[in-house]
Order: sequence, then structure tokens, then C-alpha cells
Amino acid sequence: MQRAKNYKNVIRGTGLIVQPDEGVSPLLDAIGSAKTSVDILIFRFDRKDIEQALIDAVARGVVVRALIAWTNRGGERHLRELEARLLAAGVLVARTANDLVRYHGKMMIIDGSRLYVLAFNFTRLDMDRSRSFGIVTTKPEFVEEALRLFEADSTRQPYKPSCDLFLVSPLNSRRGLAAFIEGAKKSLEIYDPGLRDREMVRLLDDRANAGVAIRILGKFRRGAADIRHLPLTQPRLHARVIVRDGSHIFIGSQSLRAIELDGRREVGLIVPGRTICKKISAVFEKDWKAMSEKPAAMLEEIPGDKLAKKVAKAVTRELPPVAEVVQSVAAELTGRKVDLAIDSEQLEETVKEAVKSAVKDAIEEVSMSASMVQLP
Repeated sequence: MQRAKNYKNVIRGTGLIVQPDEGVSPLLDAIGSAKTSVDILIFRFDRKDIEQALIDAVARGVVVRALIAWTNRGGERHLRELEARLLAAGVLVARTANDLVRYHGKMMIIDGSRLYVLAFNFTRLDMDRSRSFGIVTTKPEFVEEALRLFEADSTRQPYKPSCDLFLVSPLNSRRGLAAFIEGAKKSLEIYDPGLRDREMVRLLDDRANAGVAIRILGKFRRGAADIRHLPLTQPRLHARVIVRDGSHIFIGSQSLRAIELDGRREVGLIVPGRTICKKISAVFEKDWKAMSEKPAAMLEEIPGDKLAKKVAKAVTRELPPVAEVVQSVAAELTGRKVDLAIDSEQLEETVKEAVKSAVKDAIEEVSMSASMVQLP
């Protein structure tokens, strides 16, 4: 396959990575071009070629720092093994704190001057078989903010956002994305594998009722308005992207659902750029057309999705009162009764949403991986 080279123009500003069209090449090129430093944030990782590129960078004198998630679903052992290999090669490795439900952001900074914010993981499934995107920018305000976040999370220090267009969950993503949607005047094209946050659905309803043309590729919990939406099954969907009015885009790791806006570490960018918007819209049109031409039966929910919902509901029904469990564990650890001033309703909702999300993601990923094996 001939790879596109949308990312090549980032030396002078902002570029785009389209997956699976461009694969691993943009990232290998980026690491290979590093002169002084590579800072990389990892949630999932199985790319031996990227790992070797990082090791080669260390060998030529580049300072490589890796901030690795403390866990991911079913992959903690792999993360610890990756840490050991990178440490042995001379990479400076830090591990994220465990104070959030999940550390899900994906980004890379080259030479302290070029930022890659990705909607995809450093995995073969995401790069070679999934629809996703990445944004590459040399704009100082974005690069500096990314470095501040990397430093804070590497050293487990508080981080306070100072750039409204650099979105970091659970700190400013909800506010930033709400404002982004509310600013739509003509159109919204959305890739999202899990758009079900009530507030965001309400905002989309408001925009639709105001005459904004909205189309969604992915899973969508409908509100009151008649918003057009289709699933995206081939290629697999792993994009969190919104094109607004053909002039501004959001790309990041956060879906428009509560747990990714309020309970996990996610990273995204909002940037202007009609050229990049046009490229994403062209891909969206192609995917929309492909899904529109599929028979109606093929657009129904797959059994795995229905199973996921039933399992998630069953699991959450059996959960004990979460606040009581937290207080009990705290008393066990301290040997005394502790008043943690917990908002019980918010805690219950957060934990249940996290459990539902984990169950659905697990079953959907297994189903999708199995279906991918069947593809020619």
C-alpha cells in the first residue's frame, strides 16, 4: 500500500496522521529524526519497531523518557515487561499514579518542539487495522503545555491546565468540548466509539434543532433530536475526532462519555485548519458512504455488544454500596474509623460507569479482534 504523507508538513506548523492509511511510518520517522529528546506517553504498546526506534535513539545520545500507564485492562504484565526492557536499554521510565480510573492519553514530544497527540495506541491493531487519527503540531503553546503535563504526571505532581485548547481529562475536557460543540454554526462530523454522555447529547440536540447538520460514525445514545448516525465496523473504529464547520477540529483520546471526561486521564487538542479539516472530512465521507451502502441487517448491533450490555448491567446490579466499601477499607488500613467526606452518589455513579465501560470494552474488543481474523 502506498502510504500518504500528510504528516510531512509539520516542520512548518500542523500535520495530520490518518490510520490505517499511514501505519507506523510517521512515528518511526519522528523518533528517527530526534536530535536531543523523545518524551512518550504509553497506555498500550506492542510495536517492536517503535521499541527498537526508541532504543536506537538512546544509542545515538538522545534522552528518551517514557511515562507508562500503571495499568490497562488485561495488560499490566506487558507494561511491566516493557518498562524492564526500556530501562535496560537506558530509557528513563516513570509510571503514572493510580489515582484515576485509567491513564488513557497517548502523545509524544520530539526535541521539546514537536508534539504528537494521538487517538490511537502504539499497537498493531490500532495502527494497521483501525480508523484513527493523530495531530502533529509545532505550535509553542501546545508543546509547552504538553511538556508541563508530562513533567507533572511523571513526577506525580499536580497539573493545572493553562491552555483552553489543550484538553486534559478530568480537568478541562468537559468544559472545552462543550464549548467546542456549542460553537458549531453549520456542521459537525463526529467519529466516536462511545458517545453517550447526557450533557453532550443534549448539546448535540440543541445544535441539531438550531439547524446544524450533524453526522456521527460510531456508537451513539440518541437524544430527542433526529441526528444521523451509523456504526463503523470496517475498518474498526478507534477515533475520537470532531470536525466543526469545516474549519476546526478536535482530536484526542477522550470520547464524549462521562468516564472519559470526568474519571480518566485523557489528552486532546482543538486546532483550526481548513486543509486538515478537508482531509478528515474526505475520509469521513468515504467511511460514511461505505457504511450507508451496507444492508440494514449489517448495521444492527452485533451480538457481542448486546452481550456486553447485559453483562455490564448484571455486574453493576451486584455491586455493594461503594462508599461503604471505601470507608471500610480505609478503616481497615488505619485501624480507626475515618470520615473521608465522600459524595456517595457521585462515587457510585463513577464506579458503575467504570465497570460498565470496562465490561463493554472487553467484550467488544474480543469480538472485534475475532472478526478481524476473518478479514482477507
